[in-house]
Amino acid sequence: MKKALAFVFTAALAASAFAQEQPVELNRIPVATPSKFAGGGGAGGGISYHTGGVVIRNANVVLIFWGPSFSGADASYASQMQAFRNQFGTTGEYNTITQYYGEDPVSGYGNIALGSLQGSQPDWFDNSTPPTNVTDAAVQAEVKAYIASHGVDYNAIYEVFLPASSYSSDGSSTSCGGPNLAYCAYHYNYTDAAGKRVKYSIEPYPSCSGCSVSGWTAAQNQEHFVCHETREAVTDALGNAWFDRRGYEADDKCAWSPTPFIGTGGFGYQYEWSNANSGCVKTR
Repeated sequence: MKKALAFVFTAALAASAFAQEQPVELNRIPVATPSKFAGGGGAGGGISYHTGGVVIRNANVVLIFWGPSFSGADASYASQMQAFRNQFGTTGEYNTITQYYGEDPVSGYGNIALGSLQGSQPDWFDNSTPPTNVTDAAVQAEVKAYIASHGVDYNAIYEVFLPASSYSSDGSSTSCGGPNLAYCAYHYNYTDAAGKRVKYSIEPYPSCSGCSVSGWTAAQNQEHFVCHETREAVTDALGNAWFDRRGYEADDKCAWSPTPFIGTGGFGYQYEWSNANSGCVKTR
């Protein structure tokens, strides 16, 4: 069973907002609040490996841009996401997770490795218009449509980007643009017809204050979430590998606190939990 916890806010962005822990099926990064994310820093101690848990040792990231704006008004935004992905896997910000290890159905047991996240599969600009409310089922259908045309890479994380005209929903909770703001992005997986797990994330447009850092561009704010979800999908691909005693994954423990930062290449990142340093670090 998935161990990750998310925070659902009953009064998102209100000064008096509070959070309660609630098990969910999706590994979600919550919105920023005045009190930030309660799992940050040393809360819950270090993260532990759970025997048999799956990691992605040699990850690839495929970017799926869903909507005509990514070939038009948001073309520069999409290009910056690709530039971020192309360098991320060889940076000190990614090196923070090479201390972690686990079972990998493709590469076998061992440590997570540095390396290019740009695999052999191309990114996809799907110029069809997504629904305003994009459910998890719709995200999975979009990933399946890509795989039907390009084949599947079980080392890949298929990351689906939405335009500002759409929002993600998980039950009654939504991302930016939705009626019940509770999260900014998430990663998850599904079992395909071959009985193997396909990993993906949903990356809604960061068009609200609860999912943005003051003074950052929309692209930098999105890079921050791609950083978070990619590293979590690598270290805890199926929700059964690396997390602490409260269920927080490595990036959850440092989400929003310390404050996200501009790092290697001028891109947006967040701190990562390091067992080796017993705390949140920028790089290793």
